[in-house]
Amino acid sequence: MAGRLGVRALRAGSELVMDDAAPEVEIWTDGGCKPNPGPGGWAALLRSGGHERELTGGEAATTNNRMELTAAAMALEALTRPCRVALHTDSQYVRNGITRWHTGWVRRNWRNAAGDPVANMDLWKRLLAAEKPHQVDWRWVRGHAGNPENERVDALATEAREKLEG
Repeated sequence: MAGRLGVRALRAGSELVMDDAAPEVEIWTDGGCKPNPGPGGWAALLRSGGHERELTGGEAATTNNRMELTAAAMALEALTRPCRVALHTDSQYVRNGITRWHTGWVRRNWRNAAGDPVANMDLWKRLLAAEKPHQVDWRWVRGHAGNPENERVDALATEAREKLEG
């Protein structure tokens, strides 16, 4: 992605009001481990205005869910200004957590319905902070179903994981 993405956003009460000229960004993310837990990789593909950027990384000891969350957080953190974002993930865990579950976790002081601490709380907090300046439409896409962008980030995440394995 050449140049800076994004323009002004204003806060009206607690709602984020996007300038009509806010750039639109399409993001695809994936993460995984083999075995789970074990070495893991994550990847993100960002596309806006004819430009693309790929981000990848990995950890020697992690889980699938941590890599999925990391991919989404890293992608949103890469945006330099508020944007309208369509973020595609093949993780129901990520999509449901960010669109449905997190409000209850926050209300219960980061405890799940059973009263236990929320798993991956550090990454959930990071993802919520990364999402805040943007207007994000969280879209679930079926993994390994022929979507070219999802297949690309899957391959990139696998490559990142394999680099860790030597």
